[in-house]
Amino acid sequence: RMLRRVLCTVLFMGALPSLAEVSQGHISVVLLGATGDLARKYLWQGLFQLYMDQVSSGHSFTFHGAALTALEPGQRLMFDVLKKLACPPDESPNRCAVLKDQFLKLSQYHQLKTAENYTVLNREIETLLRQEGLKEAGRIFYFSVPPFAYTEIARHINSSCRPPPGAWLRVVLEKPFGHDLESAQQLAAELTSFFREEEMYRVDHYLGKQASSLQCTGPCWAVAHILPFRDQNRQFLDPIWNRHHVERVEIVLKETVDAKGRTSFYEQYGVIRDVLQNHLTEALMFLTMELPANVSRAEEVLQCKLQAFQSLRGLEKNSAVLGQYQAYASQVREELQKAQDYISTTPTFAGVLIHSDNLRWEGVPFLLTSGKALDERVGYVRVLFKNWAYCAQSETLRDAGHSQCKTKQIIFYIGHGALNTPAVLVSRNLFRPVMPEGSWREAVGQSDLHIFGQPLSDYYVYSPVKERDAYSVLISNIYHGRKDFFITTENLLASWGFWTPLLDSISQQPLRLYPGGVENQHLLDFEMVSGEVAFTLAEPVELLNTNRLMPSDYSAVQSKFRQSPLVSAWSEDLISQLASDIEKAASRTVAHSGQFHLALSGGSSPVVLFQRLARHHYAFPWKHTHIWLVDERCVPLTDTESNFFSLHKHLLQSVRVPYFNIHPMPVHLNQRLCVEEDRGTEQYAKEIMALVANASFDLVLLGVGTDGHTASLFPQSENGLEGAQTVVLTESPVKPHQRMSLSLPLINKARQVFILVLGKGKHDIMTLLSRVGRKPRKWPVSGVSPSSGQLVWYVDYEALLG
Repeated sequence: RMLRRVLCTVLFMGALPSLAEVSQGHISVVLLGATGDLARKYLWQGLFQLYMDQVSSGHSFTFHGAALTALEPGQRLMFDVLKKLACPPDESPNRCAVLKDQFLKLSQYHQLKTAENYTVLNREIETLLRQEGLKEAGRIFYFSVPPFAYTEIARHINSSCRPPPGAWLRVVLEKPFGHDLESAQQLAAELTSFFREEEMYRVDHYLGKQASSLQCTGPCWAVAHILPFRDQNRQFLDPIWNRHHVERVEIVLKETVDAKGRTSFYEQYGVIRDVLQNHLTEALMFLTMELPANVSRAEEVLQCKLQAFQSLRGLEKNSAVLGQYQAYASQVREELQKAQDYISTTPTFAGVLIHSDNLRWEGVPFLLTSGKALDERVGYVRVLFKNWAYCAQSETLRDAGHSQCKTKQIIFYIGHGALNTPAVLVSRNLFRPVMPEGSWREAVGQSDLHIFGQPLSDYYVYSPVKERDAYSVLISNIYHGRKDFFITTENLLASWGFWTPLLDSISQQPLRLYPGGVENQHLLDFEMVSGEVAFTLAEPVELLNTNRLMPSDYSAVQSKFRQSPLVSAWSEDLISQLASDIEKAASRTVAHSGQFHLALSGGSSPVVLFQRLARHHYAFPWKHTHIWLVDERCVPLTDTESNFFSLHKHLLQSVRVPYFNIHPMPVHLNQRLCVEEDRGTEQYAKEIMALVANASFDLVLLGVGTDGHTASLFPQSENGLEGAQTVVLTESPVKPHQRMSLSLPLINKARQVFILVLGKGKHDIMTLLSRVGRKPRKWPVSGVSPSSGQLVWYVDYEALLG
């Protein structure tokens, strides 16, 4: 009876109060991928630390290493690792030696390859518990395997290896959790068909480096301590944790190592997926989210994080600068046996500028930076505060610690670098922070080290009382069922939803090559200009992307479409031109008549235009602009389907338009949607007549549907294509069916009409429209022809040329 002998030995050492208490519950830990690199380097050590910590907790343990390798070689490989397990420096050598011996006896190897193997493992666990007279408390399955294997393993565990009713199951998943939003959604759907959300623990070891919740008795380190730090220092931070006081925030993880030996992984993921989408984004959430009432409640923390995600401004191609160290391509060719002319577009360095559009952080730049083959290994989160002080004294006479003229900042130092330890640093001219007793200590003695140009004496410096590696802390949290710093499905999908558009837009973007290490010098320095980022130094070598056709590659691009002016370019350049043209029209009209009436369409195409106007056109005369809707879906204005909701999200909340200058369509009256008796159309028509001279808008922006509809005027529409009515209710062939729309006669009274058409999906209708005459009942957009104004088509190359 191996397990009983182990328990008796431990009891003899005085580690446990009684065998009866031990026998109250047994935990089986199954490490899948037990002979792999991660298991060898970290996981077995973490499980050994768990055993040492919890041997007197009232639970008994067995540890099951599992892999695809056959029994004898697998057993040999696993025990070679176990024999090399280290004793922590704070553990007595005698006790550690005995516990290590017991840990080895409690560990066994299994080949887990087929459904039958899982059934056998389940039978062995049940037999052992029955022989020892133990009750099962729960099972932990740690997936230290590639994500493509998750679904099959999950199916086997669910069908053959679940613990009995009354015992818990905890499944631990290592990143990467998908490659983009679509793959993450697919993986999440597969896993949730086998496991409940509360059973899954997605590991971000970056958070483990800093670890646990407010109640932790061990170290609560850097990034994961941001929330507890904010909570415990509310009295100091509440007045200054906002856009009025914070100048910028930097979240940085730099590495000196390259990707050699890992290029098969790195080619698939790259630096953004590997580090920014998960590790650095979690830090960003802890900084920007509103504090919940109770930071120890995982549900409250999750809801606040999801709200913070919703406030993030969407990323564009110019939100990032990308680089690749020069040796990377040859490493890929060698390790993946690629042809000599193979060119990799995988970034190994990224700097990304992120903005949050909530009121607290509006205008504050958040810079996320990470890369391989850089000049130093360091990680930190740095909150830099604005400083309005001017000191008449010379620097030599200023108070070293408390001068108001010195930089004010809070730094959550992850490790390595000059300090070489996790730490929290607060400028002495800010406040003395409250730190949890027992887990953090104030650094004593003054060092000659400088952190961000300031001597250590300028900061209050706190470091963990007792350091432990990331995986020991994470495994401890899994054992205790603490989910505070694990990634939920909602959290994961929100993060991928934020990053995927950027990843798609940069997939073929040229990368800046850099030599690596200190030789990079200033090559990777970048700066913020008008809401975008760009490298400070000009590209030393001209890089050509031969995959992309340029406008000059076409012999001719017509300058007219349907007898009206045509502007055509790649979509990004087209949107830039359209935004500039709208601003020019607004400025001219305001200079002439004092106000500008702009009617905007809904749908997906204008979203990028709205974002461009919000981020780059600071001289736009918003104060004198009236915003009208061309059409609206008959849903509440707070519904994500609403055109007004999209307009507000992507434009209105970011610009200074007077409240009374915004005119949503009245689709929701008397708690009803688009009911004719409520006379919403008449109400909007009267508002237009009262405010817009001659009911003639200065500019109307339209789009085109694949069926030729424009605004919410559809083929064979009963209303709006002709007649005296200016605002009409219409029916759409797709949900939501009911719509409100400006009529074609009213649109044709505008001084200018711009029609925006984007994407390959519109090529067929554009080809058709180029050949047909004015037939609005078949193709409503063909009836757009301003009676005394100008029509201009803005069509990107994909829509125009396919």
